[in-house]
Amino acid sequence: MQLTERHLAYWRALLKKTGLLLAIWFVVTFVVGYYAESLAFDFFGWPFAFWVGAQGALVVYVLIIAYYAKTMNQLDKEFGVAEAEED
Repeated sequence: MQLTERHLAYWRALLKKTGLLLAIWFVVTFVVGYYAESLAFDFFGWPFAFWVGAQGALVVYVLIIAYYAKTMNQLDKEFGVAEAEED
């Protein structure tokens, strides 16, 4: 199968979105978690380190999933590879 310029453009857009979201995931999971203890301030009445570990990261993960699903559906429609919708 020969890859056309349209296939390559789709693949580049896919990798760009995925790379950005993985970078956000990495920062939230490792960087913020690692430095959260040194951020000694209260956030909504809780220590920031506790909030990041218990709530903040989970919220960001759900937002990443929702954004990925929405933008991938748009990207699929834009390049004509979307799944057929059933009524």
